[in-house]
Amino acid sequence: MKQATIVGSGLVGSLWAIYLSKAGYKVKIVERRQDMRKETISAGKSINLATSYRGWKALDEMGIGDEIRKIAIPMYGRTIHDINGNTSYQPYGINNQAIYSVSRGEINSKLMDIAEQKGNAELFFNEECIGADLQNGIVQLKNTKSGKTTELKSDVVFGTDGAFSAIRYNAMQKLDRFSYSQNYIDDGYREILLPANADGSYKLEKNTLHIWPRGRFMLIALPNFDGSFTCTLFMPFEGTEHCFNNLTSKLKVETFFKEVFPDFFEMMPTIADAWENHPLSSLAIIRCFPWTHGKTALMGDAAHATVPFFGQGMNAGFEDCSVMYSLMKKHNEDWNTIFKEYELIRKPNGDAVQDLSLLNYVVMRDKVADPSFLLQQKVERRIAELYPGKYFPMYSMVSFSEIEYNVALNKGKEQDQIIQNLIQQNNITEEVEQDKIDHFIHTFYNETIKA
Repeated sequence: MKQATIVGSGLVGSLWAIYLSKAGYKVKIVERRQDMRKETISAGKSINLATSYRGWKALDEMGIGDEIRKIAIPMYGRTIHDINGNTSYQPYGINNQAIYSVSRGEINSKLMDIAEQKGNAELFFNEECIGADLQNGIVQLKNTKSGKTTELKSDVVFGTDGAFSAIRYNAMQKLDRFSYSQNYIDDGYREILLPANADGSYKLEKNTLHIWPRGRFMLIALPNFDGSFTCTLFMPFEGTEHCFNNLTSKLKVETFFKEVFPDFFEMMPTIADAWENHPLSSLAIIRCFPWTHGKTALMGDAAHATVPFFGQGMNAGFEDCSVMYSLMKKHNEDWNTIFKEYELIRKPNGDAVQDLSLLNYVVMRDKVADPSFLLQQKVERRIAELYPGKYFPMYSMVSFSEIEYNVALNKGKEQDQIIQNLIQQNNITEEVEQDKIDHFIHTFYNETIKA
């Protein structure tokens, strides 16, 4: 029987095991950590994930999307909280398009269960990858409990072990002409779990992503099924008036939230006591190439780790699985050909999703509170409504389609300029009546986009 080894039992590794099982492979997944399913998974254990079109496509391709939908909460737009506690709502797309909040721990556990129960996969925990013979499909392992070392040989090997991939570090990065960069952004993040009300109800509107944009930093909140919200504060480590390095005491934390997020502080006056419940963490973008060598390939964060501001890390990794699977069928499992085409197709998109993520951080922490940006969004949404299937804003291209990330990035930048020109040339403001705006849009569409 055909054999495959997957290093890393995270989201991409577990889903890819399901794909490989369907293709007739006996799969062994090796994982450095212990079995997360035997631990208590807190709703606020890690940044909640947002599943969008690309992720659902990959899950549905394996017939498991509905299993995951049971643990996902739709979010139809952003609710913006200003410093005075006022809120405004911005829909994500048209016709109730939504992205879905899901707990990282829950979706990972579910995918591991499916890989074991419905797939042809075995999971081995406490097995650390200490090296690999990439050419011959051999992974060298060390058991973190016993210290015993073993080797695992298979027809094909996949490194899905995340941003700080051991297979990449211990083997790929030793290759001649392997390019690698690891860049930390100036900002870190700390998680906060906003508990449910005493009766289990939500303290905030459930079906929306909440953002408190503050120019250079922001707080976000995503819903959990138990009525709580997983909240994340993204902010510079140092060098600005408001930064993590200044929040050195409970009093400073309390004062910061009272002044900067007063409505949040009202909901959670115990914020200073909960401040240390989750660690302060850093954020990095990792780029490398090639992604394949011999019988081995990198997928997901191991190949293209990004920052979380477009909610596309998991979706991009799941799309890797879908693309790799389509290439397996196209090339009749000729892995040399598959790997070369896979990295040529996916590398530009891996780079693009990182650029998109950084762009969207500026949107979320700053632009969502800018009237000119909101007007631009309103006009773009109206074009999409008037010309469905013919015009897609950048956000829709990324979250609600399978248009390649690099196409969405470049097209989105072009459209950005075009819409700004439309608004300026026709003196469109919030006060202009809708039928007048529609007239400008029809003229603009026929002269600019259709042409």
